[in-house]
Amino acid sequence: MKSTILGYPRIGPDRELKRALEAYWNGRIGRDELDQVGAGLRARAWRRLAELGLGALPADFSEYDHVLDAAVMLDAVPERYRTAADPYFAMARGEDGLPPLRMTKWFDTNYHYIVPEIGPDTKFRLVAEKPLREVREARALGHRVRPVLVGPVTLLLLAEGPAPLSRLDDAVEVYAELLAALRAEGVRWVQLDEPALVADRTPAELDAARRAYDRLSGQSDRPEILVAGYFGAFGDALPVLAATGVEAIAVDLVRGGPVDPDALRGKTLVAGVVSGRDVWRTDLDDALHRLQPYENVVVSTACSLLHAPYDLDRESDLDPALRARLAFADQKVAEVVELAGRLARGERGAPAPRPTAPATAPRDERRSPYPVRVAAQARLGLPALPVTTIGSFPQTGDLRAARAALTAGRIQQQEYDERIAAEIEHVIRVQERLGLDVLVHGEPERNDMVQYFAEHLDGFATTRHGWVQSYGSRCTRPPILHGDVRRPAPITVRWATYAQSLTDKPVKGMLTGPVTIVAWSFVRRDLPLRAVVEQVAAAVSDEVRDLAAAGIGIIQVDEPALRELMPLRRDEQKEYLEWAVQAYRTATAGAGDSTQIHTHLCYSEASDVAGAIDGLDADVTTIESTRSGGRVLGALGEFERGLGPGVYDIHSPRVPGVDEVTERLAGVLRALPGLSADRVWVNPDCGLKTRTYAEVEPALAALVAAASRVRPS
Repeated sequence: MKSTILGYPRIGPDRELKRALEAYWNGRIGRDELDQVGAGLRARAWRRLAELGLGALPADFSEYDHVLDAAVMLDAVPERYRTAADPYFAMARGEDGLPPLRMTKWFDTNYHYIVPEIGPDTKFRLVAEKPLREVREARALGHRVRPVLVGPVTLLLLAEGPAPLSRLDDAVEVYAELLAALRAEGVRWVQLDEPALVADRTPAELDAARRAYDRLSGQSDRPEILVAGYFGAFGDALPVLAATGVEAIAVDLVRGGPVDPDALRGKTLVAGVVSGRDVWRTDLDDALHRLQPYENVVVSTACSLLHAPYDLDRESDLDPALRARLAFADQKVAEVVELAGRLARGERGAPAPRPTAPATAPRDERRSPYPVRVAAQARLGLPALPVTTIGSFPQTGDLRAARAALTAGRIQQQEYDERIAAEIEHVIRVQERLGLDVLVHGEPERNDMVQYFAEHLDGFATTRHGWVQSYGSRCTRPPILHGDVRRPAPITVRWATYAQSLTDKPVKGMLTGPVTIVAWSFVRRDLPLRAVVEQVAAAVSDEVRDLAAAGIGIIQVDEPALRELMPLRRDEQKEYLEWAVQAYRTATAGAGDSTQIHTHLCYSEASDVAGAIDGLDADVTTIESTRSGGRVLGALGEFERGLGPGVYDIHSPRVPGVDEVTERLAGVLRALPGLSADRVWVNPDCGLKTRTYAEVEPALAALVAAASRVRPS
């Protein structure tokens, strides 16, 4: 093992897994056909990695989510799901009468994982079908693979329930049984991912890591163990792991910086010198220089390539100068292989200069105090418990076909615009018929809430095939932010004002916030992140001013990635939150007092940034609450401005009934006794883009009926 990667994309170069999953969920194919697609994707991945010359191949495929896979491996399936037609997907997506498990972000990435439920009564047993099947598949194809599993400490630290970590010893025994089974299959190495150990950990949590890996490394019938940490430095966890009998430790030398070679004496260092989270070429001389202090080294990516697109060779439309700076997953594998060869030949690199450009001075702008704004916004004439949505409406097959036809030149811009206008009018009429109070135009012209803005801002490039998994079957194409950001012309004013012209009810202007645009893009590395966010904030500010000047009375500037960009270590978080909040204030400062500013956050640990949410100073904050059981509400404290905790989980196909929504809404009011009903909003957890009209219309009707029931007379 001289070269390896910690993981590889799994959705398929043409999103084959997405299409198979959706066909299975819709009943068009059976489970056997879905499994065949998965087997084909695994075979393709191993064949491709072998062709690229990689020394050790990972087996890290998942049909939906690797954290859910680990929970299922322990048989940690809550009883309410065991009688479902397919318990795995019931936990992931829910089914009629059965809400799914909670979903949140995987550390500081835009990947979402399913949160396991593990309590004192959870009965663990080994369910090894998946890892053993994949090992056998690989062997039949002539490959030896290294199974990749979420490690026991990270799994329990990410789970919810009464003290999940107290179940460590029981969980570790199941992992030990699995290691023995893998050894019996001829597996030489197993990878246990412990990214939770790169965050701040208590002495008790570090002791849990020591106990777990003393036990696993102490058994004789097992493969050799690689413990992988990524997204930062192991810190205090490194000597703990190094003192156990594990054979190899993977460290992130990109985000975590160098480690003391003496701390790893007697261990194989799997050195993560090629970034797995961006699309930039590695400076190979610099990477080689960083490898020189270490002995017994395996060259690797810093984390899984799950977070990168497949292959740059498929992108024929990119500017050649930009293209020369890029590397997607396959190119990064080639970099790993080349570095391993150069290291084996005894070549020595040289350090690259580090960028030192200072951050730009932010605009120091403030809106009037909230009480002044509330008085000015009375002109909107909204009822108590106003009902709205987050922004997007279903992206129908007709819309996607029209966008593809425009791109291919089969229709002209005028015809496309006519179709968009017709869809906007349809969305407005649906909302009027259902009785919503604040409407949206539905965003039919937008392919993605970040990519759409990237296509209209200088400094960005977009791809045709650069898909990255966000969760399950959901994929995004992150734009490439490679230069200075400027807004050459208004972006959203045309369709926002058109939608407003169709109705007497207020229509929200819909924008994506500066932190989220940056977080969900592949960002240039030659400027500090703060400086890049400030450039984007200035562009968003220009758009806010134009929308307000055009008469749009409510403008929503979403920041769902506010928590996502926050550093994992506490000593770095305060500075980040200060400049991130200031960037949002800069972006929204151009709105007058009578313009109501909304923001939205979803599917992250929002309670971690409760103080920053308050600091954003938006007039209304809408937030995911249904799938997380309202857990964020207690963290917000005495929140004085408008708040819309979601009462409809849009990431499940379930359609909630009126009674269900009424109870959720009543629970929100009980949890927020200091907030008057005229400041509590009724809305879904997130946008409706991924749902169908057959699901959305009855769900929104339930929201309207529930608000009517609960609204003060």
